[in-house]
Amino acid sequence: MTRRIPGPTDHVVVVGAGLAGLSAALHLLGAGRRVTVVERHPGPGGRAGRLELGGYRIDTGPTVLTMPDIADEAFAAVGAALRDRVELIRLHPAYRARFADGSTLDVHTDPAAMEAEIERFATRTDAVGYRRLRHWLHALYRAERGRFLDADFDSPLSLLTPGLLRLAALGGFGRWEARVARHLRDERLRRVFTFQALYAGVPPERALAAYAVIAYMDTVAGVYFPRGGMHALPRAMADTAAEAGAEFHYGQRVTRLERSGERVTAVVTDDRRISCDAVVLTPDLPVTYRLLGRAPRRPARLRHAPSAVVLHAGCDRTWPELAHHTLSFGHAWRRTFRQLTKTGELMSDPSLLITRPTATDPGLAPPGRHLHYVLAPCPNTDIGPRAADWSALAPRYRDSLLRELERRGLTGIASAIEEECLVTPADWTAYGHAAGTPFSAAHTFAQTGPFRPRNLVSGTANAVLAGCGTTPGVGVPPVLLSGKLAAARIAGPARTRVTGPIRTRVTPGGTARRGAEGVRP
Repeated sequence: MTRRIPGPTDHVVVVGAGLAGLSAALHLLGAGRRVTVVERHPGPGGRAGRLELGGYRIDTGPTVLTMPDIADEAFAAVGAALRDRVELIRLHPAYRARFADGSTLDVHTDPAAMEAEIERFATRTDAVGYRRLRHWLHALYRAERGRFLDADFDSPLSLLTPGLLRLAALGGFGRWEARVARHLRDERLRRVFTFQALYAGVPPERALAAYAVIAYMDTVAGVYFPRGGMHALPRAMADTAAEAGAEFHYGQRVTRLERSGERVTAVVTDDRRISCDAVVLTPDLPVTYRLLGRAPRRPARLRHAPSAVVLHAGCDRTWPELAHHTLSFGHAWRRTFRQLTKTGELMSDPSLLITRPTATDPGLAPPGRHLHYVLAPCPNTDIGPRAADWSALAPRYRDSLLRELERRGLTGIASAIEEECLVTPADWTAYGHAAGTPFSAAHTFAQTGPFRPRNLVSGTANAVLAGCGTTPGVGVPPVLLSGKLAAARIAGPARTRVTGPIRTRVTPGGTARRGAEGVRP
């Protein structure tokens, strides 16, 4: 039985209107609680924000949406449905992978299409291996979904369940890369099913195989895009919460928490005091612990995931060879992860994620214009350049990225840019993210499950944490689940209401689908 906070919980204040806070708010509303949401920005979204720049509507946070059924659970808590609030477009292909040797692979979530693509790209043996890999990823997800991803841990003893034996039998405590290598001979293919280790902050050869569940989300369950951009999801969640009775206070920075003994009695902002029976805190851990006045003791200092430089570029042209999401791999692989996680160097041969949202939704840019987001992983400020160093480094790094993109076929990209915004670890630091990274604490074994910073903090009886720094971890689905788990600490387990299939449409080149195919195992 998961421990709940004691005492009255009638009125809950949620600090932060990002995905975690909005998920918590919807689940709490569904459980009959009165909810007030306080957000320092002018509107909802948090890291999944929106920047309006010269007619371009830029998503400032995540660009990949997987597992929409988890978002639907939050809507269903108040009797609403994701399908009625957001138009989801299923991407075909989910990714396009471009390799340094000039080869290209479209990553399909349909098994027959992907098997045929792998046979074209590599060998029949790899295509057959892909089928086995897909089956393993499916089994891994089923083993983890309700027992590990969607579960609170009150102590390491909480792990001792039959589910742990099932996960061990699947090889979940082995190494991610080695497990994938059992099925795929082609080194390029292995990258497609292990690059997600970067989100966990651990090189694939050292990451737990259990985290290959992220590859399941990307390559099996499907990748989606909300019409209107990723920001459409938190906007719809906030609107739904408001309709269900939540009170929102935007542009309010929380300055302190009032306490009586171990209980938080009020949340204080720059210009108001809001009394409460319980509080959900979603800022990054350093901000949250500062508000609480204490940080939990840990045997070792938290290790943080790598950071990223993101160039948002509004251009007067595009390059048709780019899919909605394009993975542009350099020659280097192991050296890249070593630089990002060990030596603290900028990638000497970068692997990049290039997102072209206007390939799916042209309305995000002025007529005839195109949006491109270029994400370049980089070391966090604990081991790499400090936040202060980036003021001088940023323009040079931006220029080097553009030169690299030119070399990789995006001819004329520098001169095509009309509007741009460059985000570096200095900006993530200014936003309050520890170690200058938006990806929070790395998912090492010592920072996984019950060993990850808990969503309950000793010494405070009625505060619960949510967000990527706490359980279950980083990524849109885990962050949404963190809000659900926080609500369960206050109001008990959610009672999920069935709202029907998630309707989607597909981008050109795909087959029309109805329902949540490929999402639920």
